[in-house]
Amino acid sequence: HVEMYFENVRVPVDNILLGEGRGFEIAQGRLGPGRIHHCMRLIGLAERALELMCRRASSRVAFGKTVASQTVTQERIAEARCKIDMARLLTLKAAWLMDVAGNKVAKNEIAMIKVVAPSMACQVIDWAMQVHGGGGMCDDFPLAYAYAGARTLRFADGPDEVHRNAIAKWELGKYAPGKAEAEMPVTRF
Repeated sequence: HVEMYFENVRVPVDNILLGEGRGFEIAQGRLGPGRIHHCMRLIGLAERALELMCRRASSRVAFGKTVASQTVTQERIAEARCKIDMARLLTLKAAWLMDVAGNKVAKNEIAMIKVVAPSMACQVIDWAMQVHGGGGMCDDFPLAYAYAGARTLRFADGPDEVHRNAIAKWELGKYAPGKAEAEMPVTRF
């Protein structure tokens, strides 16, 4: 990302969005949809990594049998499928909730996908790199590049720890002393 400095820049009144001094508000309004977009891209990246892992595992032979016949590889492929689909469903839920109720109502689901999707993608890509051996680290396959991109997105929208903290506070708040059962939020879709 580039760094830009604007000094003594004048913006014509007709070009000001929302009003003077409301730029941060505009930026905040784009965070939710931007995070959905990042997560969708990460899910696609993980799908591609899983495809490459399956193809390579089926064609690569080690110790007299295909890597695909190794139990650890089978477990990782199965776990990758589960993780990808869980992240996809949570992302769909967040997008749906944003559509029907707005960004503020969906903030916790958005925080959850921000934690889940990059972590999932990094894990699936790492497993795919492992199946490729040394090839997983070079430019012959897109995996090393994909891993670097997925890992970068764990920083792009703020540290996971901040989002986990917000999720935990929300979850704990549902069970705060004196909170009636009827007051507890329930998300249905």
